[in-house]
Amino acid sequence: MPNIKSAIKRVKTSEARNAHNATVKSSMRTAVKKVEAAIVTNDAAAAKNTFAEAARKLDKAAAKGLIHKNAAARKKSRLTKKMNALNA
Repeated sequence: MPNIKSAIKRVKTSEARNAHNATVKSSMRTAVKKVEAAIVTNDAAAAKNTFAEAARKLDKAAAKGLIHKNAAARKKSRLTKKMNALNA
């Protein structure tokens, strides 16, 4: 445990940020899984609605630096590809 006041604050803030980032990442992954589940059940309307939310969460995570912007783009691209296959 740190003794210096600024180091103590660093530990507290980093723990708080870590907890927040974990919840954001978790909700992002859950949103992606919901889209994939809707695609598996061949529910195009639900897939379209959940994709909009998932894309938004992916973009926000990329903007905040939680995931790389190319990783977010890749995930959105793959989901779009699966949705297009569902509609075709």
